[in-house]
Amino acid sequence: RSIDGFGLSPGITKEQRVGVEKLMANAVQTFSGELAGKYYPLAGMQESIRQQLVDDHFLFVSGDRNLTVAGMERDWPEGRGIFHNEKKTFLIWVNEEDQLRIISMQMGGDVRGVFERLAKGIKAVGDSVKQESGKDFCLDAKYGYIHSCPTNLGTGMRASVHVDLPGWTQHGVAKLQARCEELHLQPRGTRGESGGQTGCTYDISNKHRLGYSEVQLVQVMIDAVNTLYKEDLEWQKKHGM
Repeated sequence: RSIDGFGLSPGITKEQRVGVEKLMANAVQTFSGELAGKYYPLAGMQESIRQQLVDDHFLFVSGDRNLTVAGMERDWPEGRGIFHNEKKTFLIWVNEEDQLRIISMQMGGDVRGVFERLAKGIKAVGDSVKQESGKDFCLDAKYGYIHSCPTNLGTGMRASVHVDLPGWTQHGVAKLQARCEELHLQPRGTRGESGGQTGCTYDISNKHRLGYSEVQLVQVMIDAVNTLYKEDLEWQKKHGM
């Protein structure tokens, strides 16, 4: 999400970026129940906290070539930070690629539970930002929610699961990518968008953001991943695995 009145990451000023962080550092203090937690600014972070966030795979770092070229890593690490709840199932990245990345996650296959927490979390963020500053999320009647990357216009939502697909991997990663295209999915390695593929575990998510509702996109992902899994079992048999 982006907040009205602040620039998007490629053009945001240092003052605006710090303003977003201050706004969020105050806003997250109003969260209650399972969403309650703590905000950790990147600037001046204690080494023990930094290492824990690295171990949890929560910490975003500088050095992504695409973000650097786009001017999104100026004044690093000032104005950036991470919030997470006590159970580490609800996170907010502040001023990474976007002003806000709101994340709900957990181990296992309870996609509905993850989605419900996300919806609750987005509402809590929106309400607290409104209460703190009087501002709303950037929302366009035609293009939906406005973000730094055009591929996220619309819902701005990526619903993903990590799944082992040894049969498809044996059959060919290029063929898996082509099949995902047919199913309106986007396969990635578990190291993120530009981190490459390792082993047979994939991060599979909805390809589209624009023109569909959040519920539709989650359902597409669920149905298609179930299809891939069934097909994977067939490929394992054919390849004698």
